Amino acid sequence: MKTKASIIESAKETIKLEGQSILNLSNLVDNDFAEAVQLIYNSKGRVIITGIGKSAIIATKIVATLNSTGTPAVFMHAADAIHGDLGLILEDDVVICISKSGNTPEIKVLVPLIKNAKNKMIAITGNKESFLGQQADYILNAFVQKEACPNNLAPTTSTTAQLVLGDALAVSLLELRGFSSKDFAKYHPGGALGKKLYLRVHDIASVNQKPEVTLDTNIKEIIIEISEKMLGVTAVTENNKIVGIITDGDLRRMLSKVDNFNNLTAKDIMSANPKRIEEDAMAIDAMELLETYGISQILVENNGKYAGVVHIHDLIREGIL
Repeated sequence: MKTKASIIESAKETIKLEGQSILNLSNLVDNDFAEAVQLIYNSKGRVIITGIGKSAIIATKIVATLNSTGTPAVFMHAADAIHGDLGLILEDDVVICISKSGNTPEIKVLVPLIKNAKNKMIAITGNKESFLGQQADYILNAFVQKEACPNNLAPTTSTTAQLVLGDALAVSLLELRGFSSKDFAKYHPGGALGKKLYLRVHDIASVNQKPEVTLDTNIKEIIIEISEKMLGVTAVTENNKIVGIITDGDLRRMLSKVDNFNNLTAKDIMSANPKRIEEDAMAIDAMELLETYGISQILVENNGKYAGVVHIHDLIREGIL
């Protein structure tokens, strides 16, 4: 039975071996890679990515990455392709075939059919001299010295290399297209990632209550305002401009210092010049301010006028944190 130390050593060796193989890929990137990127960028069609076995799984991930970064892509399983799914490939589509050996039976059947249809074909393979390598218009060299598997059999290092080349392809295309964070947000409207890219402070503050007192508001009314609006804070305003803030913590500190507080007003308790953020700012920017200053709420402004409050719980609920 393996000891913890030997398990850790095995894991480190796997990571080291795969890391070295990935770094070596940079030495294998050549004109074929650049021309393949230009081909896809200039194509009027989609990218059809196919493979068999573990390569097929990698193909689905590359398809997802391309689609999310502005390059339309479709997965086609190599085995299914030769049993009817070949109809997925349209006239202007570019086909990417992924295969470590480049000599699997399905690939040998599929490749001539793609060539007969005159679609341009890019190979991601670890064997440039293989059947696939010889037939492809462009080769993305995914050669690795050995698999991380001790028997040099289970696809490990080779599939990682395929994945990395797919990422390199997607990023190169992304940069060619000038694909921005706003574009990215259009393709990722759901989940925490999308919200970080499009959710604004106004979207949160507008659904919260808007606690507000003036400089002369007495202590009882301040406590009622904070309690009723349920944000643990109130803004202190003058002519609709923020002049201070009072939090639950300010009230507790005041109670511990003052024996007679009946005559106290907001100006006696508030913290002046509180942190604030414009309502058009991104919600992720509000979270960064809260984390930077170690505070739980931030006041919101619209062109210098008080517009509301964002609480850290709002941002957590939206998945921003």
